[in-house]
Amino acid sequence: MASKERSARESEAKTFSLHWGSGVIEEEVQIATPYHHPTIQLLHFLDGEAKGSYEIRFCHYDHRGRFQRSPLIVDEKALPELRKALLRAPKLRRLLAKLVK
Repeated sequence: MASKERSARESEAKTFSLHWGSGVIEEEVQIATPYHHPTIQLLHFLDGEAKGSYEIRFCHYDHRGRFQRSPLIVDEKALPELRKALLRAPKLRRLLAKLVK
C-alpha cells in the first residue's frame, strides 16, 4: 500500500526544467500578498548536469497561478508569514539557515 501512496504523490509532483537539468520541486512554501504569491522552492535535480543536486529557487506566481519570470521582491511585513510557512518544509529551512550562520 505504501508504494501506491508514493506513486500517487510522485505523479502529483511539480516538475521543472532548466538548461543544466530537470527534476521535481521537492518542497515549496508560498504565501499570498496583495500583489503576488512569493514562493521558495527546493529543486531536486533528477537529470542533466546537476543530477542528484539540490538548489533553492526564490520566485513568485501571479494571482492566477502563473509562474513569473521576474525578480522576487518580498515586503518586510510578509516575512513573518513566510517564516511560518517554512515550518512545513524542513529540508528547505535547513538549507536557508546556512545563509545566516
